[in-house]
Amino acid sequence: MAHSLSSECTPLKQTYDTCFNAWFEGYLQPAVNPASGPSGLSKEERAKRNRQKAEEYEAKCGEAWRGYKACLEKAVQANGLTTLLKDARRDNPLTNPLPTPSNSLS
Repeated sequence: MAHSLSSECTPLKQTYDTCFNAWFEGYLQPAVNPASGPSGLSKEERAKRNRQKAEEYEAKCGEAWRGYKACLEKAVQANGLTTLLKDARRDNPLTNPLPTPSNSLS
């Protein structure tokens, strides 16, 4: 796994990456194994599954993410990157999600 912006944050990053990768593998499993997947689910069932996965993520990885994020925020400030990030967010705000293939064909 790659190193973080700050060496202090690298162990937190590794913990979070390991947690996220394990969770994400389970999240993707229905796409890999369609027989057990959400392809035949109704919108309500899919929404329920998404909520369950979000709750699962929070329970398993939320604390690791918050710890890593807090460390990164300190490293960003310590490295003088706060203004650069602020300017980038102003110039290229991520306010609207990119269209997915299913949405763009509608």
